[in-house]
Amino acid sequence: MPAERIGMRDAREIIRLKFSGLSTHEIARRLGMARSTAREMLKRAETAGLVWPLPDDMNDEALEGALYASRRSKRGHRRIAEPDWASVHRELKRKHVTLLILWDEYIAANPGGYSRFCELYRSFEKTLSVRMRQTHAAGERLFVDYAGDGVPVVIDRLTGEIRVAQIFVAVLGASSFTFAKATWTQALPDWIDAHVRALEAIGGVPELIVPDNAKTAIVKASFYDPQLNRTYAEMAAHYGTAILPARPGKPRDKAKVEQAVLIVERWLLGRLLRRTFYGLADVDAALDELMTQLNEKQPLRRLDVTRRQLLEEVDRPALKALPDGAYEYSEWRVRRVGVDYHVDIDAHYYSVPTASPAPRSRRA
Repeated sequence: MPAERIGMRDAREIIRLKFSGLSTHEIARRLGMARSTAREMLKRAETAGLVWPLPDDMNDEALEGALYASRRSKRGHRRIAEPDWASVHRELKRKHVTLLILWDEYIAANPGGYSRFCELYRSFEKTLSVRMRQTHAAGERLFVDYAGDGVPVVIDRLTGEIRVAQIFVAVLGASSFTFAKATWTQALPDWIDAHVRALEAIGGVPELIVPDNAKTAIVKASFYDPQLNRTYAEMAAHYGTAILPARPGKPRDKAKVEQAVLIVERWLLGRLLRRTFYGLADVDAALDELMTQLNEKQPLRRLDVTRRQLLEEVDRPALKALPDGAYEYSEWRVRRVGVDYHVDIDAHYYSVPTASPAPRSRRA
């Protein structure tokens, strides 16, 4: 670990005491500093050819320039240009792309060591976040959740009755492309419909959909083997994807959508507070306008590309194609057989064999 840079007053005193015949140990003791610090300063003075007394016209700035000239020149000069680290970071989101592959492409025109290439990229990666980052492969995960705050909607203009619309949020892991839709409730029909609209907006199907452990999606939460709602599982099968709920008590499993929800609540809903809406269509139109601005006009920090550009460049080639038809909502229910050998489904009665167990009914 390099020694901390000291002030020029101490630097002058170290040089003076050295030429007075004192040892490095004694100099460090008198000035109250580590011997390594005094030793490094003396090496720098020797490299710069400094002797005591120093020239009369050497002020603190000139002295610092002489002592640290080698460090400045090493930092400011490179024989070859560095790669575009933001582009490297985007490329790593693609399937099967590694730093070794990108390094091979880079050294074809610019010779250099692989270890140094990795070291420089890790330095760039540290500037992206102060927390441990989750690396999301292209087309791998779609995170879904509802925003905590809703949007007031006037449902009766005569009485002024208001109902709060819920905001469904979905975000792709690799590109951070974000989708938002208004629904009246967070119940299963609205939950499924919001998923269908999100997949249509993305234009493809990811390998995994990551919800939280809400009762709408998960019948029985479990750290290892959660039980999915049957309709939700049927929808996933229709699109050829899988449901991977976040583990209970592990919010970092869905940190991507948590951040997207914050963006929707602070950046989008904050702009809708002074607007009056008279239906879900009005809310969706406003959300579409704001989401277009978020995805297509707001570049991601440090990457200098928009979410839409990353979607087309990184996620889109890795997404599965949408099926020919959208999923048609259906519910699975368990009904008891009455004494008259009939089951009741939404006030419709269906006869069943007397010896069969209670059937599972599917209602489209």
